[in-house]
Amino acid sequence: MAAGLAAMAAALREWAAMAARQGAAWRAAAAAWAPLLASLAGLAAQMRAARRLAWGGSPLGAFGGLRARLWRKQRGAAEALLEELGGRRAELRAVRDAVAAGAASVLRLYEERAAELGPEAALRRGPRCPSLADALEGLRDVEWHYRHLYLESELLLLRVSCDSLAELEALPRSWERLLERYKEDVVEDTLLKISLFADNHRELCCPPGS
Repeated sequence: MAAGLAAMAAALREWAAMAARQGAAWRAAAAAWAPLLASLAGLAAQMRAARRLAWGGSPLGAFGGLRARLWRKQRGAAEALLEELGGRRAELRAVRDAVAAGAASVLRLYEERAAELGPEAALRRGPRCPSLADALEGLRDVEWHYRHLYLESELLLLRVSCDSLAELEALPRSWERLLERYKEDVVEDTLLKISLFADNHRELCCPPGS
């Protein structure tokens, strides 16, 4: 059992290091979205203002094709920004996939060692050590966190188009609300739990009261 717990501790420690790197990558990628979304919102506000402008009653009315040319230019810029945001989804998807693949690898190792460890060892907690089951549950929680974050960010972009200026203007706030719903507490809690398990797993080798 001690060898099995040590193997799980090493695998979890490796996963935690990877998850910390991927968390930093996610934050950097998410931060890169903010200025693009702000530019889109500003452009949508300009497009809305151009629609409301009484072109015929202004000096600009003398330039018959100006309104259409301006609209095409603004729409083209908005489409380019949406395309850039779509391209940046790959960064978020890479984090989701790396975390999921790492969790799957740890869970496969547990399946290989399950008979050696036994259910009681997986559920046992120590004075300073969470149970192996707690640590593995944390992996699933973090995987769920990034999977749903990516899905909602994808849906956020799929719902908007250049034909809905109100939705484009609301994008920055919609993105902020999404991030507020998915705070990184679950990731931080899991990393702490795994650190405690990796450092103190030897406590679980002795049955209670021994």
